[in-house]
Amino acid sequence: MVSLDDAVIARLEKGGNRFEILVDSELVSKWKLNPDSVDFEDMLATDEVWSDVRAGDRPTEDALINTFSSSDLQTCVEKILREGSIQLTTVQRKKMVEDKKKQVIHSIASTATDPKTRSPHPPTRIEHALDEARFSIDPFLSVERQVADAVKAIRPLIPLQFITVKLAFRISGKDYGGVHQMLRDMILREEWLENGSWACIVECPGGMKNDLISKVAKRTSGLDVKEIE
Repeated sequence: MVSLDDAVIARLEKGGNRFEILVDSELVSKWKLNPDSVDFEDMLATDEVWSDVRAGDRPTEDALINTFSSSDLQTCVEKILREGSIQLTTVQRKKMVEDKKKQVIHSIASTATDPKTRSPHPPTRIEHALDEARFSIDPFLSVERQVADAVKAIRPLIPLQFITVKLAFRISGKDYGGVHQMLRDMILREEWLENGSWACIVECPGGMKNDLISKVAKRTSGLDVKEIE
């Protein structure tokens, strides 16, 4: 269960009655996209349906049955989440928007490049473009659903190209373990060289290139890397 300090109120008003539950807003967002991806109990801070959380008031069983056709907790919670709304304080909403905005910026910065330089755009440039375009972040929509709209909004302001690049790495054999673990999902080809070095070719989103090279460099003392066609 989510802690009471981190929970927010989800509310449904129907038939003259109000029903409230305490939930984790991030998990609710994931649950709405795919209910099977979230453990039901993890979303809740309490296993109760309230008529007024702050006052500690509970609805009658008749009120639950009249509204939800059941007094079963999961049945009631699911209907509140599907038909009701999340009640956020100004501080909670601001934090959620800021966190989601950072995720959207990171997603674009790690996949898009400047077509002129083939280099990633700095996150600050993407952030300024989003601000200039007055793009509104929805704290309850997934990052994936918002990235496409964000890209469409800022394309008139900064050039964006979504490409993959191939990088050839050669490292000292003694550093193989840590580097291979980092790169294994991207490796197209690999081989051991006669001098004991390990070489590989990986493919990654263009926006990830510089960050990936930097991470590999931190795990080996003898890095040789180049971009190949």
